[in-house]
Amino acid sequence: MNKDKTILRALAGERQDTPPIWMMRQAGRYLPEYRATRAQAGDFLSLCYNSELAAEVTLQPIRRYGFDAAILFADILLLPQALGVDLWFETGEGPRLSTTTTADELATLRATADIDETLNPIYETLRILSRELPRETTLIGFAGAPWTVATYMIAGRGTKDQGPAHALKAENPEVFDGIIERLTEATIEYLSKQIEAGAEVVKLFDSWAGSLKGDDFVKYALNPAAKIIKALKQRHPSIPVIAFPREAGEGYLGFAKATGADCIAIDNSISAEWVAQNVQPDSCVQGNLASSHMVTGGQPLIQETKRIVNALKNGPHIFNLGHGITPDANPDNVQIMIDTVRDS
Repeated sequence: MNKDKTILRALAGERQDTPPIWMMRQAGRYLPEYRATRAQAGDFLSLCYNSELAAEVTLQPIRRYGFDAAILFADILLLPQALGVDLWFETGEGPRLSTTTTADELATLRATADIDETLNPIYETLRILSRELPRETTLIGFAGAPWTVATYMIAGRGTKDQGPAHALKAENPEVFDGIIERLTEATIEYLSKQIEAGAEVVKLFDSWAGSLKGDDFVKYALNPAAKIIKALKQRHPSIPVIAFPREAGEGYLGFAKATGADCIAIDNSISAEWVAQNVQPDSCVQGNLASSHMVTGGQPLIQETKRIVNALKNGPHIFNLGHGITPDANPDNVQIMIDTVRDS
């Protein structure tokens, strides 16, 4: 591992005059080269499991923009598929899964030891990337956090309010807790294998953490993250972990110390100024430009980028979006963002 990489320096707590940059979903449909490669693969899941093509789309934004990090091209729902859940994607509608809502369905999930049979192509993608990325570019692996992945497994699809998962949590807590436990164990193994395959950093995406309130946030967002990070640190002491409890609000307070995360990714529902006062003293922070600026561009993009860089300039910071870039983004706006950060 090259400790001089700017991302790794930020994750180690170093303040840098120019923050390193990468972007969630930077390999995606907004890029014409991605769309061409996806057409070559045939469909989304085929692209995820074709190691050569998945590596290619991971490399495309690095070639185009020179980001400081590349994030593995995959999907958070590959893990439940590896556990035996049926997974497919409906065009224009998103993922669909066979549901897991009963004790019998929970019992039919594969053992954690058996997930590699499905996930080996993902590890091969990382091995390819570790050879082909520029030496200055950090390789990031990732997984979905247990709560977020569970919401899809329980509902069989994405939902606006995660209602089915909240209902199962209330009506059958034994089954719900069993799903969270199984996902926590499997996520540890999955991320550990990603690290063995070449990932230098791993990120835990809890995209729906914001719908957990009070004790539920602690029990189902914070505690599983802490368990996963502790296990990973025991196996791979030098590997940094980024946690993203999206829309956690006040839940961001103390999340790094409570979980052992080296960096907290911040969504754009809270201000960078608040983050500088309340989160950055505990850890590196990542974020938090609204992804809508990648669509609209113009002077507001430049002004907001400069504001965030300035607000977080006194501590370790990785510049990123507050969530993933959207398919309707203008690739030229990405370059404007990068130039603004590096010229600030």
